[in-house]
Amino acid sequence: MNASLPTLRLSYAQKLSLVAAVPLILAVAAIAVLVAVQSRALAEREIQTLEAQLIEAKKRELRNYVTQARNGFYFIYGSAAPNDQAAKDQVSQILSAMIYGDEGFFFVYDYDGTALVNPRQTDMINRDLTGLKDSRGTPVVSSLIEIARQGDGYLTHLWPKPSTGQEAEMITYVTSFPSWRWAVGTGVFIDDVLTSVAEARADVERRVQRTFYYISAITLAALLLVFASGMALNFRERRLADAKLKRLTQRVFDAQEEERGRVARELHDGISQILVGVRYALDSARRRVDKGAGDAATPLNQGIEHLGTAISEVRRISRDLRPGALDDLGLGPALKTLVGDFASRTGTEIEFNTVVFRNRLDPDAKIALYRIAQEALTNIERHAGATKVSVDLRGHKRGATLRISDDGVGIDRAQSRRAAGIGLRNMQERVEQLDGQLRILSSPNGGPGTVIEATVPLTHLLPPEENIPPTQEHARA
Repeated sequence: MNASLPTLRLSYAQKLSLVAAVPLILAVAAIAVLVAVQSRALAEREIQTLEAQLIEAKKRELRNYVTQARNGFYFIYGSAAPNDQAAKDQVSQILSAMIYGDEGFFFVYDYDGTALVNPRQTDMINRDLTGLKDSRGTPVVSSLIEIARQGDGYLTHLWPKPSTGQEAEMITYVTSFPSWRWAVGTGVFIDDVLTSVAEARADVERRVQRTFYYISAITLAALLLVFASGMALNFRERRLADAKLKRLTQRVFDAQEEERGRVARELHDGISQILVGVRYALDSARRRVDKGAGDAATPLNQGIEHLGTAISEVRRISRDLRPGALDDLGLGPALKTLVGDFASRTGTEIEFNTVVFRNRLDPDAKIALYRIAQEALTNIERHAGATKVSVDLRGHKRGATLRISDDGVGIDRAQSRRAAGIGLRNMQERVEQLDGQLRILSSPNGGPGTVIEATVPLTHLLPPEENIPPTQEHARA
């Protein structure tokens, strides 16, 4: 079982607001993303520069510490032999006493990996620390000894802080005492650098968030402005629509009254007069019968003739109101009958052409095109003074087109744009109801000839019914 889904129908103002709001939201979102990406990229470059500068300052500081320490005992190392244990002990004592700050100290490892000096972590002294690794897997002591063998250098690693025992990021500078096979150096923890970098990144995120808030506030204000404009436009459109509806209703009433007046005139001037003649003929026949006169057939024949004329007149009026051929046979035959009546009534030369429709017109399109043809022929009869009229009806790949042309006095285009007369407005509105197009063509100065062309779209052409003979399908077009 298929469940029918509700269809969302938007008003003109709502559609306009949506059209204005969606690109605005997309544009603002794109701008916000671009601003965030660019801001983060720029800030990250600045933070990396700051981090590099801070670390470089730490490295220079470490190098200065080691240089000062070396200068303090270089007179001992420079005059000592490689196996001078007393000199080694004296230098070790000097280095053990050189502690600075809360965490700073000097260390000494021999090339075999044994810790000789470590004043803040004395439990490591005289231990082989060759295989010591930090939590990231960096072989700290082996790497420091390798750097010392090559001369000097820096190593970034994790190392337990003496104050807390917890691992923290550390930069170490190490140099070599080659004759003693010592690796001497010092390190500094860079918690403060990492904290500053983290705070800088957090500050960037806060600024980006504030930018998002500002952009969101501006977007919300813009959307409210669009919504308010849409509401104002909707209110204005509703007022205009109400006024237009009132005018249209009045015109419908006027058209109804005009049609009623026309039917009343037709009945009074045509059928009523004919029926009066029938009554007089029947009264005359009755008087003759009452008097015994034998010549009652003449008035009776006249009455019958008048009655036939009245029947024909009733049929004509009924056909004008709603032609039966339109429902029974289709638009083609109905137009052919209309054209024939026009030619008989006015004596105007008229040509009617149609082609076989591959599809059939739906009822709304048939009625609209028939009324347009009826209105056009009425205008030609009343105003054009034409001697030749052409009516052409054909289907094509875009829909169906009714074209009516004459060689009359024509219609001035300015007058056409002003929609002179209710007839032209009715034609236009009938076509607009079908999403079609009406064109009224004439010479610029109101010269001879007028062309009225009404086109209905392909949506009003229905597929042919099965088992319908081609001739009948043509008739029902």
